Amino acid sequence: MSGKTILYIEDNEMNRKIVRDLLKRTKYQLIEAYDGEAGVAKALEARPDLILMDIQLPKISGMEATRRLRAEAATAKTPIVAITSFAMSGDDQKAKDAGATAYLAKPYSPMDLLKLIRELLPEA
Repeated sequence: MSGKTILYIEDNEMNRKIVRDLLKRTKYQLIEAYDGEAGVAKALEARPDLILMDIQLPKISGMEATRRLRAEAATAKTPIVAITSFAMSGDDQKAKDAGATAYLAKPYSPMDLLKLIRELLPEA
């Protein structure tokens, strides 16, 4: 497989398209999931190198999905970026308490996201 794999767990199609378009010109391979349960299952199956986790998800929240992934040996050390449009005071700490490696508030610039991805997962 060429490049490193990123799993994006996001229920909003437009947000997934933005990230899909952003990563098209990179060596990263993108896998997508539409809700927290599917995201956890896909992460355990695909073993991505990085996970982008929306916090507001159907079925189970991104916080709960992050906790579940941290409890699994296969994904315990995988970098997880918590992404939320509800950037309330303390959300970044809640995300880190759940096990997120980093936190990004929407709206964010695609270049900021790409910079963060490259910091956590060098494109080599």
